[in-house]
Amino acid sequence: MTSAIFPGSFDPITNGHVRTAVKASRVFDQVYFVITTNTTKKYLFTPEERVALAEECFKDVANITVVNESASLTVNVARKLGAEFIVRGLRNENDFGFEREVAAINKTQAPELETIFFLAETNDSFISSSMIKEVARFGGDVSELVPKNVELALKQKYEV
Repeated sequence: MTSAIFPGSFDPITNGHVRTAVKASRVFDQVYFVITTNTTKKYLFTPEERVALAEECFKDVANITVVNESASLTVNVARKLGAEFIVRGLRNENDFGFEREVAAINKTQAPELETIFFLAETNDSFISSSMIKEVARFGGDVSELVPKNVELALKQKYEV
């Protein structure tokens, strides 16, 4: 059985994240959608809220399991879960440069793990969680960019 982790802060989860996870679910027997912490980011949603939002998004995908590992090194999470692969999404050339560096540092920590990149769909290539929060904060329409449950959660957070 092949398994992979798809780690990220997912604050909030976007349609691009969902599509990447579903693509991975067609390649791997088991995909762990791992809620992590990036210490350089300020979060809108708690780890528990992000887990609940993700669980709703993947409730109909049997081989995707949402996991909260908000205080762990990615490679240690992969080892703990028995995953052989790390899934990452690439929206554009800027993502590639950054993600290549992350994959290289991960390799120094866990040479047995491989990073697999999935290219974003064209209509997802400009979407970032940061932009979503900015648009939602000022009452913009994010309905085409995030799952419905995430759209509603954003409206509640910003009371729009």
